[in-house]
Amino acid sequence: MPKTHLYQLSVSIWKSLSLVLLLAIALVVLLPLAVVLITSLTTTGATPGQSLILSKFTVANYQAAWQRGNFLLAFANSTLVALAVTGFQIVTSALAGYALARLKFRGRQAVLLIVLATLVIPFQILVIPIFLVLKWGHLINTYWALILPTAASGFGIFLLRQYFLTIPVELEEAAALDGANRLQILWRVMLPLSRPALVTLFLFTFIGEWNDLFKPLVFTTRPELRTVQLALADFQEQFTNSWELLMAAVVIATVPVVLLFIIGQKQFIRGIATTGIKN
Repeated sequence: MPKTHLYQLSVSIWKSLSLVLLLAIALVVLLPLAVVLITSLTTTGATPGQSLILSKFTVANYQAAWQRGNFLLAFANSTLVALAVTGFQIVTSALAGYALARLKFRGRQAVLLIVLATLVIPFQILVIPIFLVLKWGHLINTYWALILPTAASGFGIFLLRQYFLTIPVELEEAAALDGANRLQILWRVMLPLSRPALVTLFLFTFIGEWNDLFKPLVFTTRPELRTVQLALADFQEQFTNSWELLMAAVVIATVPVVLLFIIGQKQFIRGIATTGIKN
């Protein structure tokens, strides 16, 4: 058999094996989600494993879970906090990232190293000093206690800094010749060209804040400040044995971020793929 045919055969076999492996991984990842979805639609008190073989389904569990868990207020709080934190992070990351990417000043590399160092420090280690600062500012049990601790992000700064490095400097020079200052260049030139990175930062931040249980648990005690994850934790304690209601609540809490990711996945993939590639 010619070497060309052997090479083509080996490539074909490798592609087939890769496809089988990817399908197996996808099955492992999606099977728990399928169990959650099917269990949330069952009409009996069966366990998740038993619900896979049931034939009678209903959507009444979602209505019951929504009403009993008071998720309307939790959704409003989580949306407010997530959007506020995301907005703050986009602004602070854009300003700091542009300064680190384009401005030349003494100590720039040291500042970049400090920003990178924040990525390896767990938030839980900083919770006590953050709590004391919030207490001194009389911000405990307020929305600000959920927003300010993560209003700036080392990840966001580094992400936008790396993306700004991929944009040709000539575009900024042309804008400067037209009389634009640094802020105008950032607003009118850099940010419009950085939409994939901005969408990536938006998705990471919004999903992270939506799924955060730690901050609401530590910095708030008022029921009216409950977020989705805190409401879900309370719901789990009340309906531990009602698997269909518990799984329905899980689906309710998950659907918004899944839809958000589906809408922004194209820009997300593009932002991740191009970040860090210098022009």
